Amino acid sequence: MSEISAEQVAHLANLARIALTEEEIAHLTTELGQIMHAVEQVSRVATPDIPPTSHPIPMQNVFRDDVVGDTVLTAEQAVSGAPETDGSRFVVSAILGEEQ
Repeated sequence: MSEISAEQVAHLANLARIALTEEEIAHLTTELGQIMHAVEQVSRVATPDIPPTSHPIPMQNVFRDDVVGDTVLTAEQAVSGAPETDGSRFVVSAILGEEQ
């Protein structure tokens, strides 16, 4: 198992321009050691005959394919339910507080 030392944690903190106390260095040394141990365990299990995955179960798209079709809705029909229109377009109030 790879061990990480307090000196390595202090060096990395210095490279990242992070000021750490001795208590924080000791705490991070322990935590980073545990993380490295977990990564080593996964590395031992991840063999070339096991394909990498992002999900434990196969994912599939549940949506239908987009199909280009004829538009049967006119502009007037599209805006017919709008609270305010100017004929063939929706009328909305400005949201940025600017008049256009």
